[in-house]
Amino acid sequence: MTISKQKILIVDDTEENIDVLVAALEDHYSLSVAMDGKSALDVLQEDIPDLILLDIMMPEMNGYEVCQAIKANEETKDILIIFLTALNLDENEAKGLKMGAVDYITKPFNPEIVRARVRNHLLLKMHQDHLEMLVRKRTEELERTQDVIISSLGMLAEYRDPETGGHIKRTRNYIRILAEHLQSNSKYGDFLKNEVVELLFKSAPLHDVGKVGIQDSILLKPGKLTEDEFTEMKKHTTYGKEVLAAAHKELGGDGFLKFAEEIAYTHQEKWDGSGYPRGLKGEEIPFTGRLMAVADVYDALISKRPYKPSFPHEKAKRIILEGKGTHFDPVIVDAFMELEDEFRQIAYKFADYEEERESLRMP
Repeated sequence: MTISKQKILIVDDTEENIDVLVAALEDHYSLSVAMDGKSALDVLQEDIPDLILLDIMMPEMNGYEVCQAIKANEETKDILIIFLTALNLDENEAKGLKMGAVDYITKPFNPEIVRARVRNHLLLKMHQDHLEMLVRKRTEELERTQDVIISSLGMLAEYRDPETGGHIKRTRNYIRILAEHLQSNSKYGDFLKNEVVELLFKSAPLHDVGKVGIQDSILLKPGKLTEDEFTEMKKHTTYGKEVLAAAHKELGGDGFLKFAEEIAYTHQEKWDGSGYPRGLKGEEIPFTGRLMAVADVYDALISKRPYKPSFPHEKAKRIILEGKGTHFDPVIVDAFMELEDEFRQIAYKFADYEEERESLRMP
């Protein structure tokens, strides 16, 4: 297998300097040459080198300006730059290094020293790139593990309640589109960074994990629950919190389990304080729980259950709207209304029964 040579761009307006550098490096590297700053930037449009040997004193555009342009460009900012210049004052060297150069060599230079420094910097960069690759790979593995754990726990709760096969898929997608929509909201935009939206999407399937602690005679009862049974059913929020809080404490940090814990514990709270388990009111309810409240209720309404048929989208929408300011955060209801077509599409895509699809078809 042929291994391609690492690429070096030499930028200098003096032919003699270029000839010396080419002679010192051509056996080990693939070289290209530019004799002024603008030409150097033109070369970078076509081919990205691993390292640039850059003169400072050049006409029209000096080396500092070239370096600044390279570091300001996302595609070229990571190229190694070694200044190779006749400017030998400490302040010149300090300026070059501060701009992002990895080294500063003054003229007249020893070709052997230049070759050694180039080799060392490129070797170091290779090691850094390898480590970054390993870190990325490990991070991807951890994220996959995290996703599998979430899915497994969500499925565990789902198996306890077999009538809600698509509930997890639907609610996590409702959460995502609500959160993405509210990124432009002046009140919530600072909180809803892209990474937070992704964590909400990942943690949403765990909102009902506490149902594993509810006995089958209550969880699977086809009719209306008695008062005592409903009191027991309400404990699923506390059970879910306790399980996830223990895992969160063990793992530490502020990752997805923090949001999962909040959602599991507070998604049954209501804006007017009439919800459970704590009767929180308004913004006492974590934002994550308020998001899930809208997603969860909408999905319960459009879903077929042993004790009820699936409601048409328009009826579910009307019930959500009626709960604005009492059951639900008004801002999130407004977002839901603007996204109602997307909600309907998600519900249709992940419907469990043909009856549900029929009730969700556009009129």
